Amino acid sequence: MTYGEAVNSRGTIPRPHSRSRTAAVVAATALLLSPLAAMAPAGATGPGRAPLVVAADDFPADLAPYYTQTLAWETCKDGLTCSWLTVPLDYANPTGPTIRLRVSRAQATGPADSRQGSLVINPGGPGASGTDFAAYVATSITPKVNEAFDVVGFDPRGVGKSAPITCLTGRQTTVWLRQDGTPNTPAEERRLMSLAAAIPQGCLQMSPALARNVGTENTVRDMDILRQALGDQKLNWLGFSYGTYMGTLYAEQFPDRVGRFVLDGAVDPANDSMEMSLGQSRGFQVAMGRFAADCSRRATCPFRGNAKAVLAGVNRLFAKLDAKPMPAGKGRVLTQAEAMTAVFTSMYSTQFWPWLRTGLRQSTRNDGTELLAIADYANDRTGPNTYATNMASAFYAIACWDSPAAPGVDTLRAAAAEWSRNAPVPEMAAAMSWGNAPCSQWYGHTSRVPAPASSTTTAPILVIGTTFDPATPYPWAVALSNQLTTSTLLTYRGDGHTAFGSGSACIDKSVDAYLLTGLLPPKGRVCR
Repeated sequence: MTYGEAVNSRGTIPRPHSRSRTAAVVAATALLLSPLAAMAPAGATGPGRAPLVVAADDFPADLAPYYTQTLAWETCKDGLTCSWLTVPLDYANPTGPTIRLRVSRAQATGPADSRQGSLVINPGGPGASGTDFAAYVATSITPKVNEAFDVVGFDPRGVGKSAPITCLTGRQTTVWLRQDGTPNTPAEERRLMSLAAAIPQGCLQMSPALARNVGTENTVRDMDILRQALGDQKLNWLGFSYGTYMGTLYAEQFPDRVGRFVLDGAVDPANDSMEMSLGQSRGFQVAMGRFAADCSRRATCPFRGNAKAVLAGVNRLFAKLDAKPMPAGKGRVLTQAEAMTAVFTSMYSTQFWPWLRTGLRQSTRNDGTELLAIADYANDRTGPNTYATNMASAFYAIACWDSPAAPGVDTLRAAAAEWSRNAPVPEMAAAMSWGNAPCSQWYGHTSRVPAPASSTTTAPILVIGTTFDPATPYPWAVALSNQLTTSTLLTYRGDGHTAFGSGSACIDKSVDAYLLTGLLPPKGRVCR
């Protein structure tokens, strides 16, 4: 199962780019990928519980202190202003403890009479910060959109500066990211499952109050309080990858408050964790085949021959690293898990492919330096046992809470064997199944049962799918668009994860026009 992060915390990816639970978990790293019974968030859907559906300009009386708050903006960094939004820790107890969410804003540049309110953005995850992402989006979108909208980002609860959850220490994070994510002996399975079990235990020990109050359904309610605090009657939303799931759940809970919604790199809410993982497994195999075909045509490709020869070279590398780590400079070594993280990450954008080719070429000389650099980048590593974000903790804390329990070790082993049987890169396929290990041992889950989106909104919604997207495969976008009856599917025929800002003028102009006018592109439009 996977979602995605849209941009590395250092902001150096030149376009929205999501890192999924695949890449993280896959290399036993930190992206998605579920026993104590826990109380479901107030308003959650599920058996015997009706969804919270609130009409525009209305809110529960016990939430009035939150809906009537005023944001105090102050200058922060990168030309942004920042503030704090107060929300209840537990919506079932709104008079109880509160938490603060960090919010950033790049103000609209146009005259006051031409402004259309706020455009709230999310880069993906779960666990990715939206505050830094606001500056990136504001400098990347067309000036006309920038003139019309304040670009607003926020760190969802448990993420970044918003009551960050801790489930792993720095040392534990390093051990987990380097752990063999494709066990092939009973001893390796026991070690993987033991390390996976330590993640939920750590959440309960180090963040006991927050552990049962993260999750997307709570965040969606936070989003509506943010909308009100921004002074907007309706929420305008630009969500990538996991951000499309946030937008979908918002449209279900607050159908009358949906404004301009762009859902790029769609997640199908009907999938459970294993269905997501299987979809991603197939998506990344396709992406690897396309990378291999491209590599085979280049003089800089380290493996001579056709695409099959390139894939064989990658498989030899993984087999070599499974037996023994590779020297990677400055006293460090590259593990199989880290090499796999580097390869998974590189499938998110073709702009990573030259870097991956360099790393693979070095590896043929028994040098893992560049592959380790890609893995460090993906993992937000800043030094020995230090990381720039709490993504490793937040990813699991939110994703595992959002899903029904993942299966146990026997089912994970069987799925790993089945998925890898005919895969071009079997280790990557197996890792997609084993990546669910933490969620198989989680302490609670939302009451929402995976089901197709069922929003009653009448607002037009724009869903975008990329045909060779590895992290959110194109069929998910087709499915979500079919489920959201007022939506139009815009297709990008290309590689990489998400489409807006990828360099396609067709995509960008279609999104810009929709944001500015509310008019959807013609049904069936395909951009290349």
